[in-house]
Amino acid sequence: MSRSRALQSYVVARLLLAPLMLWTVNTVVFLLLRATPGDPVDAILGPKAPAAQKIAMRAELGLDQSLWHQYTHYLGDLLQLNLGESLSRRGLLVWEIIQEFLPATVELACFSMIVALVVGISAGLISGSRPGTVLESGGRLFGTITYALPMFWVGMMLQLVFAVQFSWFPVNSRFPLGIVRPDGPTGLLTIDSLIAGNLEAFEVALHHLALPSLTLGVVLSGIFERIVRVNLRQTLQADYIEAARARGIPERRILVTHALRNALIPVITIMGLTFAPLLGGAVLTEVTFSWPGLGGRLYQAIGERDYTTVQGIVSFVAIVIVMASILIDIINAYVDPRIRY
Repeated sequence: MSRSRALQSYVVARLLLAPLMLWTVNTVVFLLLRATPGDPVDAILGPKAPAAQKIAMRAELGLDQSLWHQYTHYLGDLLQLNLGESLSRRGLLVWEIIQEFLPATVELACFSMIVALVVGISAGLISGSRPGTVLESGGRLFGTITYALPMFWVGMMLQLVFAVQFSWFPVNSRFPLGIVRPDGPTGLLTIDSLIAGNLEAFEVALHHLALPSLTLGVVLSGIFERIVRVNLRQTLQADYIEAARARGIPERRILVTHALRNALIPVITIMGLTFAPLLGGAVLTEVTFSWPGLGGRLYQAIGERDYTTVQGIVSFVAIVIVMASILIDIINAYVDPRIRY
C-alpha cells in the first residue's frame, strides 16, 4: 500500500472513531454531573424555596424525568448540534455563551502558546546543543520544575510580585472600564484594536494579557523544552550531522539548519494537541486572573449546577480536540516523510 493510501485509510479510521470518542466523553460528563452532590433547582431558587416551587421548576427544566429519558433527549439534541439552553440563565442558549466567551480564551491561548514556544524552544536549543554540561542539567531542571508547578500557584505568585508589589501589571480583568473597548469582527481585543488602528487599546489589551499568558506559557514551556532537548541531542548524533561536520560546515549552521529543523518536527504534534485543550480554557488560570473566558465560565457553570452549560462547553471542546488531533496527524505526515501509517 502506498504512503498516500495508507494515510487516507488512517484518516478515515480516525474519522469513523471520532463519533465514538465524542459519545464516550459526553456520556461520562452527563453521568458525572448527576452523580455529584447538588441540585440545579437549589442553585437557582435557593435551598429555602418552597417545595411546590421547586417541583414546578424541576418539571420546567425536565429534571423530573427519568435519567434515561434525560440522556436520550440530550443525545438527540446533540446530534442536531443543539447544545440546549442554560439552566441558570433562562432564555440564553449555550451556543450564545460559547460565542461570547470563546474569543477571550482563544486570545489567551494564542499568546500563551507563543510564550511557551519561544521559551521552550530556546531553552531546549541551549540545553540540547551542549550535552553533558551545566546548561543541559539546567534545561532538565527547568523542564521538570515548570511541568510540576501548579498553574494557579504560578499565577498567584506573578500577581503578588508584578501586580501587587511592583504595580507593573493589572491584577485581573481583560480590559479596563475607563477606556473605549475595541469592537471588531474577531472578538480578539489585540487584533481588533490593530484593525481599527487604535494603538492605545492594543497596548492596554496586551498589558492585561501579559500575566495570564505568561503563567500559562511558562508552565507549558517545559513540555516543549524537553521535546526539543531530547530530539536535538539524538539528531546531533546522526550520521548526516557527522557528514556535515566532515564537510567543514560551521557548527552554528549545522545546529540551526539541519539539527533543529528535524528536532522541531515532534513539536508540531505536541503544539496542536496542547493548543486544542487551551481553547477549552485553562480553568485555573482564567479563574485566578478573573479572565472572562470559556474556562472561567465553565467553572462558574459547575458551581451553579448548570448541567446544559457544562455539557455544551465540554462537548464543544471535545469536538475541537478530536478534530485538531486528526488535522495535526495529517500535517505531521506531510511534514515528516518518515512517518508511516
